[in-house]
Amino acid sequence: MNLQLLVAAVEEDVIKLSNKMNIGSDAIIVNQGDSYEFVQYKHRGGRNIVAYTFAERGVGLSRNTALMRADADIVLFSDCDIVYEDDYREKVLSEFEKNPKADMILFNVDVEPDRKTYQIDDYGRVRWYNCGRYPTYSMAVRLDKLRKHNICFSLLFGGGAKYSNGEDSLFIRDCIKKGLKVYKAPVLIGAETPGESTWFRGYTEKFFVDRGVLYHYLYGRLAPIMARRFIHKNKETMCQFITTRMALKFMKQGMKEAKK
Repeated sequence: MNLQLLVAAVEEDVIKLSNKMNIGSDAIIVNQGDSYEFVQYKHRGGRNIVAYTFAERGVGLSRNTALMRADADIVLFSDCDIVYEDDYREKVLSEFEKNPKADMILFNVDVEPDRKTYQIDDYGRVRWYNCGRYPTYSMAVRLDKLRKHNICFSLLFGGGAKYSNGEDSLFIRDCIKKGLKVYKAPVLIGAETPGESTWFRGYTEKFFVDRGVLYHYLYGRLAPIMARRFIHKNKETMCQFITTRMALKFMKQGMKEAKK
């Protein structure tokens, strides 16, 4: 098997980015900029790097653009602020070799404590009801399975889109819904470089409205129940400046908006 890293970037020098991220596999970089440019070069160990710069916006669009051009057995999604372990390629491929039933495997990437949404401590299966906390940069997938089931990223959610985040959760949900077997592995492959989020501006009205829209697509009729669970579980963090009642109200407002 071979592995290709699919990187979504914004206004980066793509050659410098390869070094900063410690890329040690073949990769496709899709860079959002102000012009159109194509660069192809060899990186560390003779790895093939192909980089496209487009005058476009939207992280989902960038990920789909990379996905359409991918040609490896396994694709590993990434953002431009991830720095990889020297042996990340071997770690990812090893997990797929050990678990031939897996179509997707989720891995650990270290982040700052206030941005941490998940921690994988043991091996196991990921289901529809607990898939909503894993970021895109944790996902490695068999490319042929994505192509067979015509799975791609939503253009409604994520940085640069109408709704601030959630394209990662919807992607995993779509994989599970179409029969792909999703697993998790307690294997560290990299770390996020601390920096300002491209979408998070605090637990505001927009945050909860957007989350309500996302929950409508993720959970359907169960969205109100899952919203209450979400707010109750995270109230100490999210409801310091807004009441739990108002947070739920805004999420329900988002659910209504999604039905229109």
